[in-house]
Amino acid sequence: MTTISINWIIKQLSVRKTEGEFSDVVITAVWSCRGSDGTYGAVMTGTSSFAPPSGSFTPYPDLSEAQVLDWCYANGVDKTAVEANVTQQIADQVNAQVVTLPNPWLPPVPPPQPEMIVPPMLPQVEPVLVANDSSVSDAPAA
Repeated sequence: MTTISINWIIKQLSVRKTEGEFSDVVITAVWSCRGSDGTYGAVMTGTSSFAPPSGSFTPYPDLSEAQVLDWCYANGVDKTAVEANVTQQIADQVNAQVVTLPNPWLPPVPPPQPEMIVPPMLPQVEPVLVANDSSVSDAPAA
């Protein structure tokens, strides 16, 4: 079995400018879980919402991606289930049981034709060479 690498990221944060005594309070995060086996890849993206802070508060500039991801996991994102889903999406690509076929009511697309070389429309004619005849001259006749 091929190893699948999983990577979680926070794509976007939405903040409330003022929440009680706090400023720039994160209220939603858009997360993404990407997986890849080097050939195939899959992704799940979602949004998590957060209640106003109670107790400790981390100022916005001091937040880390890991901290926000932990908030997502604590607020309903089932990390194990999401990673299993991404892994299954990749497995489904490796062992494709579902494929896309052309619509049966459309005519088949013909294969490309080999490139044809079209001969010239006019026959090639060699120019007639004029012999060096001394009787032909630009000089006036005597």
